[in-house]
Parts: sequence; structure tokens; C-alpha cells
Amino acid sequence: MKTKTNSGLSLVEILIVITIFASLGILSTRSVFLTLRGAKKSDSLVRVRENVNNALSVMERQIRNSESVDCVNSTATNLVYTSLEGVDTSFTCVDAGNYIASGSALLRLTSPDISVTTCSFNCSQTSLDIPPLVKITIVAEDNTSTSVEKGSITTETQIVGRNY
Repeated sequence: MKTKTNSGLSLVEILIVITIFASLGILSTRSVFLTLRGAKKSDSLVRVRENVNNALSVMERQIRNSESVDCVNSTATNLVYTSLEGVDTSFTCVDAGNYIASGSALLRLTSPDISVTTCSFNCSQTSLDIPPLVKITIVAEDNTSTSVEKGSITTETQIVGRNY
């Protein structure tokens, strides 16, 4: 005599398997999204850092090679100096556009893709025999990224002018 056996899966077993696979799918998807978000934030930080470093290198080159730096007429957002050609010019932190500019035409030193949130110049020169010391502080962030992926950096440098 042959007996009939039920060799199927019960509804509870199927629900347990579906729950396990759904949990694994959610966890793996979440980890992929976190990895992509981290990569975008890293790209944003690199973009901001390169842009600010480029602006700082231009400012450093101009200040170091300047004939003089006018610490009296310079302010926290404006640095006045005289180039080797004898032309009075300046670096300016422009609040309206959130960028750093060079010269009276306000030529942008930073890209429109980044926003300079804080920018200041501190100039000191104790006597005419000692070269001026210029301290530049910049805080900038990326304009092209969302809030979570937005890269922001703070940098500070000191530049010593030359004594000619």
C-alpha cells in the first residue's frame, strides 16, 4: 500500500525565508548607498580643498613677491599690497558673492562652485625693517552637493613678505 506524503513547504517556512532575504536586501542596499554618499562627500571635499589651495597659492605668490604690504590700510576682509611693478592692488573677501577676489576689478580667485563662508586677513608689521606677516583664514564649502554630502574645509596660513 502506498501512502501519500506531503512534500511541500508550509506558509510559515516561506514567510521566514522571504523575511530573511528581504532583510539581507535592505542591509546590502543601505551599505551601497552609504558607500556612494561617502564617495560623493570625499569628491566634494577634494573639489573645495583644491579650489581653496589654488586661491591661497595665488595670494601667497603675489604677497611674497610684492614690493610692500600695506598693513595700515588693510582690513579683515581686504588686504592692500603693492606689486613689483609698483601697482597698488588688493585681495578682497566678497560677502555678496561669497568668494575671494583679486584687484580692483574683483577678479574671482575661487570657483562659483564653492562658497567662501568665512574669510579674513590679519596683517602685522612691527617696523619697516621687518617683513610683514599676513595671516589668511578661509572657511569654504561646496555649492554643488546636498547637505549631507557637502564638503566643508577650514584652512589657515601665514605668509611672510620679503624685505627688498
